[in-house]
Amino acid sequence: MPTLVADKKTKIFAEFGGKETNTGSIEAQIALLTERIAHISKHLQQNKKDFSSNRGLLQLVGERKSLLTYLSKHNLQGYRELIEKLGLRK
Repeated sequence: MPTLVADKKTKIFAEFGGKETNTGSIEAQIALLTERIAHISKHLQQNKKDFSSNRGLLQLVGERKSLLTYLSKHNLQGYRELIEKLGLRK
């Protein structure tokens, strides 16, 4: 399982960051947080009383929100492309 996670991370960084080694780009960080949020949300659907995971989920959502706010202020076109690619806004 850890190799699948590492493979998935490198795939996300390659798709959103430009290269596999570009782990610091805002787009790649947001995409990685979105993947983690989806994974924890799926876990919480089965384990409704897992409150520590729920708190972690809320922290990740807040962190993603702040990164999206930063991106929208500094690169509006990139922000719009990213939310469309990730399907965040309806």
